[in-house]
Amino acid sequence: MKTIIYIIILVILLLIYVYHLENKTVFAPARDIASTPAALGFPFEDLYLTTEDGVKLNAWFIQSSPQDGTLIFLHGNAGNIGDRLGKIDFFHKMGLNILIFDYRGYGKSGGYPSEKGIYSDARAAYDYLLTRQDVDPSRLGAYGGSLGGVVAVNLATQRRLACLIIDSSFSSGQDMAKHIFPVIPGFLVRKKLDAIGKIKQVGIPKLFIHSIEDEIVPLALGKKLYAAAIEPKRFLEIVGDHNDGYLRDGERIRDGISQFLKELKLIN
Repeated sequence: MKTIIYIIILVILLLIYVYHLENKTVFAPARDIASTPAALGFPFEDLYLTTEDGVKLNAWFIQSSPQDGTLIFLHGNAGNIGDRLGKIDFFHKMGLNILIFDYRGYGKSGGYPSEKGIYSDARAAYDYLLTRQDVDPSRLGAYGGSLGGVVAVNLATQRRLACLIIDSSFSSGQDMAKHIFPVIPGFLVRKKLDAIGKIKQVGIPKLFIHSIEDEIVPLALGKKLYAAAIEPKRFLEIVGDHNDGYLRDGERIRDGISQFLKELKLIN
């Protein structure tokens, strides 16, 4: 009897450990915002959006021109919007309007992060843009980096978008768990992050970007997601680490994204 009790206690402790480890791995928010788009020398609107479950989210809207396309920027799992100034500048120089926001629990946003919650946050950002007279809803795309790619795919199954740019993302939470913690059984992973199941429903144009040197999300998981996607789609293979591809391979990325967006008339 004692042996059974010890086994039950060990199983419970293992579950608690796995769940804690999963949360820390999937969500790594920072509260302090190091800088704002003002540091780049262009104006922006500092906004607060309200989700369907009443959470207040901090967002920035950086406008290029009302005639240009608009990009919802869905960032990765770590830090906050203040860490994305380089990519904001990158897209702004292309002539895009940008809405970037912090998920619940990140930066100045309220609440605590969860898989269900970040999907709700993305819907709130999209729905906010529909209320603006200076945003053309037919020229509205989404960019998702890493974890943000999963959020972007989910958003595309629930809202109408012109295109998706999926950067350094992965197929599912289970696949990432197997890569990071190969000794932990997959059935213990609670966060599905099921991009590969949902991408099959997304018929809009899709651009996948992934580095052959990505040390965090393996190229194989990016290609697995791409393989499951239906047409139209294209894959842009780059070099650089998970976070510095835009510095090391900027010209190739710029050319690839620009061509993709020009064909869709999101930029001129």
